[in-house]
Amino acid sequence: MSLHELLIARMRQDGPMTLADYMTECLLHPTWGYYSTRDPFGAQGDFITAPEISQMFGELIGLSLAQSWMDQGQPSTFALAELGPGRGTLMADILRATRSVPGFHAAAKVVLMEASQTLRDAQKATLKDHNPQWISDVAELPDLPMFLVANEFFDALPIRQFLRDGTAWCERLIGEADGALTFGLGPAAPQTALQDRLSDTRDGDLVELCAPAIPILTILASRIAQNGGAALIVDYGDWRSLGDTLQALKAHERVDPLHAPGQADLTAHVDFEPLAHAAKAAGCAHTRLTPQGIFLERLGITARAQALAKGIGGSKLDELVAAHRRLTHPDEMGNLFKVLGLYPPQAAPPPGLEP
Repeated sequence: MSLHELLIARMRQDGPMTLADYMTECLLHPTWGYYSTRDPFGAQGDFITAPEISQMFGELIGLSLAQSWMDQGQPSTFALAELGPGRGTLMADILRATRSVPGFHAAAKVVLMEASQTLRDAQKATLKDHNPQWISDVAELPDLPMFLVANEFFDALPIRQFLRDGTAWCERLIGEADGALTFGLGPAAPQTALQDRLSDTRDGDLVELCAPAIPILTILASRIAQNGGAALIVDYGDWRSLGDTLQALKAHERVDPLHAPGQADLTAHVDFEPLAHAAKAAGCAHTRLTPQGIFLERLGITARAQALAKGIGGSKLDELVAAHRRLTHPDEMGNLFKVLGLYPPQAAPPPGLEP
């Protein structure tokens, strides 16, 4: 049996499912889920994230977190944490860039939140010299000051989609017809969570909700507000969601999200507005939402690229120039990806971001 067959059988018994349930099954089913069965990163995988493009990304993230640690009095023990660490490349770059910061490594406890055993094995190999601790839920984060990064984590959380119909909303559902998966609409009904969107939408507009993001963000913000620390949330998206942003990627190409479930990565743009509101409600300060290119330029990525360029030439230099452009240029990742910082109200914001 395949995941496609399993979903068809479930729908014939129980009826259509929400997009959130579909994404959860496709990504995390223990036998056929996308993240449960493969390493999706890099040229041989289905997509490439910023840490895989260049070491510069992780180095600058690490220096921003290390400066926040120093600005907050260099707590003697803290959690250096990452949500969804991929192969461990980003954390390895963070640790390499911060090894010369006095006391930082001695105080750091590396904590990784990862659901996939395949990726945990890859992280173990990459970070074998740093004794990381793995957790499966944000509630398991240590009760310590926490300096955390979440790069392309929130985009993979399951979403629901709703089309406006007067003052009510029809949920976009997934059903089956003649053995094929299809999109359809549920009945119109009020949605308390979308009450505030009646003022900026029209009939037929589609709005996405990511319910799992709010409790995760609330826990992170509460820990930072109470214990100190900082978080850098980096993802593609913007302030206030509008329109269908669901996408499926396989072999670096967009594919039909309903074709071959479990065989492609499913993501959606992050709506940063409710994340910021959740942080504020938890007593935590947040920065302005900042384009990734601006964030990295403020941290000195051009100077770092120039330093790395010394002594190299040919294809290596071409790759470095291309990586710098891809991470920072407005037509590449520079504007599509945004950064939101969290920090205690009494502290300074993480370097590279404005309050």
